[in-house]
Amino acid sequence: MSQRIHSSGRALGRLHLLFPALLLLAQVLPGTLPVKPALAGEETPFSRQVVVDKARQLSQAPFAPAQGEVPQALLDLDYDAWRDIRFRPDKALWKDEKLSFQVQFFHPGLFYDRLVDVHVVTKDATERIPFDPALFDYGNNHSLPEQIPERFGFAGFRIHGPINTPSYFDEVAVFLGASYFRAVAKGQAYGISARGLAVDTALPDGEEFPYFKEFWIEKPTRKSTSLTVHALLDSKSLTGAYTFVIESGRTTTMDVTATLFLRIPVAKIGIAPLTSMFLFGENTDERKVRDFRPEVHDSDGLLIKNDSGEWFWRPLDNPENLEINAFSADNVRGFGLVQRDRDFAHYEDLEAGYERRPTLWVEPVGDWGFGHVELINIPTDKEIHDNIVAFWSPRDPLPVGVPQTYAYRLLWYNGGFTHPPLGYVSATRTGDAWGGGQRFIVDFQSKALALLQPPSKVEGVVTCGKGAVVAAQNVEKNPHTGGWRLSFVIRPDQAPSALEKVLPNRRPPVDLRAFLKINDTTLTETWNYAYRP
Repeated sequence: MSQRIHSSGRALGRLHLLFPALLLLAQVLPGTLPVKPALAGEETPFSRQVVVDKARQLSQAPFAPAQGEVPQALLDLDYDAWRDIRFRPDKALWKDEKLSFQVQFFHPGLFYDRLVDVHVVTKDATERIPFDPALFDYGNNHSLPEQIPERFGFAGFRIHGPINTPSYFDEVAVFLGASYFRAVAKGQAYGISARGLAVDTALPDGEEFPYFKEFWIEKPTRKSTSLTVHALLDSKSLTGAYTFVIESGRTTTMDVTATLFLRIPVAKIGIAPLTSMFLFGENTDERKVRDFRPEVHDSDGLLIKNDSGEWFWRPLDNPENLEINAFSADNVRGFGLVQRDRDFAHYEDLEAGYERRPTLWVEPVGDWGFGHVELINIPTDKEIHDNIVAFWSPRDPLPVGVPQTYAYRLLWYNGGFTHPPLGYVSATRTGDAWGGGQRFIVDFQSKALALLQPPSKVEGVVTCGKGAVVAAQNVEKNPHTGGWRLSFVIRPDQAPSALEKVLPNRRPPVDLRAFLKINDTTLTETWNYAYRP
């Protein structure tokens, strides 16, 4: 298994040694984390409105970046030394109370240079959890506890629950680094991450990374099936109040409500941003690394459900240059980064377990209005880097000083219930075509398609944008999958110019779209691809 670490300023990539350490920390031992009374002036009783009011008040003051809160000795730790600081499982929050959830904490240091305050909310009071070096085993870092200031905080926290077996509390979700968080469903390994918000992603002036600076965790009852977490977001351009209602199981769900307050105008806002990794797959023409594995990715495609009912599938890629694609999605009904391929033989990685990585699906609550789903593919030659970003972005800039609320559900799962009602793309393969150009093989399958047998008049509809033509196409039954296979050849419609011969990347990619139909009935989602002549 493997784990990414997200810093307060960027996604830093996975380090394979971390996840086994996290599993070790999940061992069940006796003890309870001490909790002290609330700080003076802290508001009670607590409600989500407390966080909204804090975000509003914070937005009316200039941004004050956290600096100098973490001793330099902690920031100078290398990864192995930081990993040697381990939370004591016997000190987990609610350890001895027989509740459905427990909480453990991360120590500041290494990349994590911002302190996070965490509060516990009960029906009677709101209490801040004080930092105490006794909560951690410092391993070989013997001198560090002496350098911890009296008033200190955590780097983040993780939530544990009986997700796989009733008697053992496994890790369910993690909030760590900037506004990053991740979760797993039953039987899964960590992969894709989510964020609270994306600001100016892939713009020339650089991305801004908001961060969660304060959390409130509502204490569950013994009958609770969900855990509610509130978070205060802060950044140079804006603030936000977030609420997460988390329920784990065969599908882990998070009902999210986010209220944003802009301090200054923002060029690009990304709502419900998702971050994943795609190094190479079955559609990759040329690998950037020599590797024994057939495929390496946490997600293999972007899926969008439009307001019209159309389902849209875009296979992910690892391009030579940064690629930004915007797909019109007014009142979008859902989008996500999907790991459709669940066959171990397609990965052959006993450690990473890519076939067990979650799909993460976003379901908006209500109408989000005019906007688009943006997909960003960043070139990479290492699987430790998150190089795929997807989010929904409103068409019009959000107003300064006027609260904007977005509600949505996040679903972390390994099944296929978000497949379109009929056929979906199960594989995309490419290669050189005889006579020039590129051949595409797209397999569609579903239970409905399996019922269609020759001589059913299943047809493929292939279109391409300016710069290329469809040279040949064919549709046939695939007896090995039960689905139908669409194959076609795409060729440039004109010879490259002298400049394009020298700089081939100057030639823009051509948009391809394809789906299957029978008579006037659409059978499948729409497949989309960027063909590079």
